[in-house]
Amino acid sequence: MNIGIVTTWFERGAAHVSRQFVDILKEKHNIFVYARGGENYAKNNPEWDLEYVHWGKVITSPFVITLIDKSDFSFWIEKKNIQLVIFNEQHWWLPVIWCNALGIKTLAYIDYYTNQTLPFFKIYDGLICNTKRHYSLFEKFGNAHYLPWGTSISLYKPQKENIELVDDQKIIFFHSAGMAPFRKGTDLLLKSFEAAKINSKLIIHTQVNLASVFPQLKNLIDHLLLESRLEIIEKTVPAPGLYKEGDIYVYPSRLDGIGLTITEALSSGLGILVPDNAPMNEFVNKDTGLTLKIDKYYSREDGYYWPLCEICEKDLTNKLEFLAENRNEVLRLKINSRTYSEKSLDWNKNKGTLLSIIDMTANKENNASLIISQIIKFENTGVRKLNISYIKYFKIIKLLLYLNKKFKSLSTNTN
Repeated sequence: MNIGIVTTWFERGAAHVSRQFVDILKEKHNIFVYARGGENYAKNNPEWDLEYVHWGKVITSPFVITLIDKSDFSFWIEKKNIQLVIFNEQHWWLPVIWCNALGIKTLAYIDYYTNQTLPFFKIYDGLICNTKRHYSLFEKFGNAHYLPWGTSISLYKPQKENIELVDDQKIIFFHSAGMAPFRKGTDLLLKSFEAAKINSKLIIHTQVNLASVFPQLKNLIDHLLLESRLEIIEKTVPAPGLYKEGDIYVYPSRLDGIGLTITEALSSGLGILVPDNAPMNEFVNKDTGLTLKIDKYYSREDGYYWPLCEICEKDLTNKLEFLAENRNEVLRLKINSRTYSEKSLDWNKNKGTLLSIIDMTANKENNASLIISQIIKFENTGVRKLNISYIKYFKIIKLLLYLNKKFKSLSTNTN
């Protein structure tokens, strides 16, 4: 079968998921990638600009980042004779409708949905749910499949066969902020680590400038850097990333669709410290790490179905101190994390399940005519635009309030 994967395609978690799909499905099928718009493109990058990749026409919009040019998309489908399309994190619905009209089977990799868009997923012939939380909602649709996430344990592995601590003198904590440090709780970690009275080091890998994202924490960041307690690595790093630099992976994420970096860290032989909230806590047990108490839950501005969680900073500080003072416990967690990954997170063991899902989706009978009218109404009534406009307005107001406060502070210091 000729299978197309519509996805963002550069050094990012979602694209790595798509690449793992490619590696497994190509054993039985012809696989083609449609690299749609998103935050970035990896065109001319030899790691990503491969023979099976079609770089979609770039379309920008203030409302949605997954836009696709219909003529370009149709040309790709016809040229490659695509029979089934897997949409990875597709937030714009019209391309799914185009496929439906052409009689092409569609499969969604579940990530983003709101209370309003939840029923729209009935349009797909199949749904891949990688966490128990996702599956608990979509199971009733009759087209959902639970495919527990894993990772490449041969790629993400400890630096040495005999797992040991990175530094003989102190525990090294590692955190991946990626391109979304606020969502990943980087600010909460910085404040908690600064408050911890420990002889330890925190390494943060980020793809954006943290002082720009968190201007209110610039002095704190500078102070930790000056004390050599903090190291910031600001660049894009290909897989397997920088996990080998740390002993404990600290990930106080406010929200995650899958928790991809958690599985990568576990496989790399790191103990983990994550919120006691799904899906993050689906990967932790007493032998692999610790969970963090949640202080509060609140809705995201764009109406994402699941609320954000905010961990208790004091609890994070206490657990950083506990781990820093108990080297044997950290070593135990590191060893057990790798053992757990070999038994439960080996993505290659999910190979048969994914291939079976493809077969079931290809043979699925789906009457999506009723839901299509609802989707078109949603896309055309301006509801999405109103939501995004509100978010932008909200962020502008927050920026103006911050600048006003900063201006007043400078004026006071000058006087």
